[in-house]
Amino acid sequence: MTVAFETLRRDISFAGDPALGRSAATRAPRLNSIDLLRGLVMIVMALDHTRDFLAAGGFNPRDVTDLTLFLTRWITHFCAPTFILLAGISAFLYGAQGRDTREVSRFLFTRGLWLVLLELTVVRFAWSFNIHFNHFLFGVIFAIGASMIALAAFVHLPRWAVATAGIIMIGGHNVFDGIAAVQFGAAAPVWNFLHQPGHLVLAKGVDATVLYTLIPWIGVMAAGYALGPIFMRERAARVRELFVLGAAITFGFFLLRATNLYGDPAPWVAQDSLLATVLSFVNCEKYPPSLLYLAMTLGPALMLLAAFESVHGPLANWIMTFGRVPLFYYVAHIFWLHMLAVLYAWMLVGDFAALIGSMHKPAGYGLGLTGIYAVWLAVVVALYPACRWFASIKQRRTEWWWSYL
Repeated sequence: MTVAFETLRRDISFAGDPALGRSAATRAPRLNSIDLLRGLVMIVMALDHTRDFLAAGGFNPRDVTDLTLFLTRWITHFCAPTFILLAGISAFLYGAQGRDTREVSRFLFTRGLWLVLLELTVVRFAWSFNIHFNHFLFGVIFAIGASMIALAAFVHLPRWAVATAGIIMIGGHNVFDGIAAVQFGAAAPVWNFLHQPGHLVLAKGVDATVLYTLIPWIGVMAAGYALGPIFMRERAARVRELFVLGAAITFGFFLLRATNLYGDPAPWVAQDSLLATVLSFVNCEKYPPSLLYLAMTLGPALMLLAAFESVHGPLANWIMTFGRVPLFYYVAHIFWLHMLAVLYAWMLVGDFAALIGSMHKPAGYGLGLTGIYAVWLAVVVALYPACRWFASIKQRRTEWWWSYL
């Protein structure tokens, strides 16, 4: 762990020299490892959403006695933390291409606002097919957008301050798990947005669900931004430092989780079998993401980022295509899955009304896990040509607004 923090300290110091950063940036090619890891988590993310739309209702995907179902949900835990960390790294690399701090800040602020707007309009409709603006979901796109807005302010601070803020949010927010939003009275919604997911009444006939809170997601993006200087190093040093840091975080997860002292609101519990006990051990809280949840996912993600430096070939290129158009892919796959769910309900039970405006599923509805995996793979494969087409357009076009898509 000491080695990992020394690595982070040296990289923060490196980033404090703008001239050095610009010099390195002019030599650094596009890092395929970032696109590859981003593409992989985007593909895995679709598995969770396929389950959301097409599985039967009423079951518990975190049931430690159901290995296949648990792992189907658990593997998708890596998606949001990895994507938001990579977004922070990409923000640093965006600035390292010769842009000044004000330009980076302006881009992050405006793109963050754009993502929040998309969450409340296009993404909201894709999830609900509801044309009435009477319910809003503050999900992952909102969290990414809001984190970019916060990072727009952080970039004006020294790198060590950005790193410190990120580490405090990631490591310290579980101290406040015992504080409930209702304790704040009329200000309760502020706590719901900051730390405690919940249901809000915005006005008569208008409500909202806050699923992704701002803390610690802002901290995850800030941590990614602070790690950015690692990617200015030579390949061998970069791979070594990413692997060491990822291994240290992963080891820290096992060590702290074993103690049951801190880091997650629900301690692990010995079960009737060894396998169920192992699943209980890794059954960490996502809403909001606990320290242990983030350590469990970000540690391996950093090691994968190091490993992907040497991964090449047709399959890697195929996966990278999704990683280069993440917003396009995200919106498209939600629309596709929701349309398939409506079609499936109509063919199966002759009633799809429950899937319009809500996610209430009719009786007798739902695919088994085999069917869910089959639909997931089919949707990903079907979206590839569109993603490749869009990626090629983005590569050719130079208008400023393409960076927002």
